[in-house]
Amino acid sequence: MKKVIVTNDAPSAIGPYSQAIDLNGTVFVSGQLPVNPADGTIPESIEEQTKQVLKNIEAILKAGGMSLNDVVKTTVLLADLNDFAAMNAAYAEFFKETKPARVCYQVVALPKGAKLEIDAIAGK
Repeated sequence: MKKVIVTNDAPSAIGPYSQAIDLNGTVFVSGQLPVNPADGTIPESIEEQTKQVLKNIEAILKAGGMSLNDVVKTTVLLADLNDFAAMNAAYAEFFKETKPARVCYQVVALPKGAKLEIDAIAGK
């Protein structure tokens, strides 16, 4: 069964997509930008942007009855691959126990001038 996951604790979708979809216990979280859902701001540094994105993902997972510990795969899109090491340091703060599989790409540009976007797949 497919169920849409929505929370006000993460930014609303900026297009025709859902924050996340739960398909039979597997949650697919759409790419999240580093937008603070409280005021719409985007932090400056790659470290703070990474933390904000992962807080957004965490909030969406919580709304779906999961946590970051349930994440099995992420995709990281970076506007500048030179930010890779700094992004990794901030990312590691959120995945301490079992680290998910991951892929990371440099892209030409991201919405709202963000430095990164991350999506996630979680399952129990």
